[in-house]
Amino acid sequence: MFKKTINSVTVIKCEGRNKMKYKRILLKLSGGALGGENNELFCKEKLQNITNQIKAARAKGIEVAVLVGGGNIFRGRDAEEWKIENVEADNIGMMATIINSLMLRGAISSKTEDDVRVMTSIPVPSVAEPYIRLKAKKHLEKGRIIIFGGGLGQPFVTTDYPAVQRAIEIDADIVLMAKSGTDGVYTADPRKDENAKRYKNLSYEDVINKNLKVADQSAFVLARDYKMPLYIFDFDNQNAISKICDGELVGTYIGDNCTTELY
Repeated sequence: MFKKTINSVTVIKCEGRNKMKYKRILLKLSGGALGGENNELFCKEKLQNITNQIKAARAKGIEVAVLVGGGNIFRGRDAEEWKIENVEADNIGMMATIINSLMLRGAISSKTEDDVRVMTSIPVPSVAEPYIRLKAKKHLEKGRIIIFGGGLGQPFVTTDYPAVQRAIEIDADIVLMAKSGTDGVYTADPRKDENAKRYKNLSYEDVINKNLKVADQSAFVLARDYKMPLYIFDFDNQNAISKICDGELVGTYIGDNCTTELY
């Protein structure tokens, strides 16, 4: 068996077969990935899907970190509607991500023997560990699942940016950005434009210059500067994480020295 790295993807050749595999991933989940269709804060079926996909990745020996949003509970951008100061609204949103992290830990722990740790940027020592970069890396090396809550602990930042930052800090191989009902990045909104085409690969520059609204531009700029690849995919696709880590094309890859290409 031998390994070599191509564009941050580890290619493992074993017993005559080529298999692409990411050793350490950061899974970015929106708060909506946990919520139900009837304004329910949590959906049992969605939590089950998340748990199953993480278990499948761990079974392959992949180290898994998760960063979850809080939109199913409260979004900072709802500040104007509620007549709440923006900073206060963002603080509420950050606390919502911690609640989601704890819920996700409970769901995963009920289905696996893997140790699951919640690490937060906002100190809540009675329910979670403070985020310490080197400690997070040690957890991953020992096969533990990490869930990051609280974003960066600062207002005016959505969870897309801290997802990329945490991935860089823990030396992840890729950020997997899970979307619900969206199987990648398109040239236009496919719900409004029947001629919209899906991208197979995208360069950072094209994402930024075309102002593609799949995630915060600041997250793409940070990823570009540190050459952190991203993969946009539909989390409702069963076994999507395992498929991506096995090299299957199920979404849109965004990376350095990447030629923009349509399916």
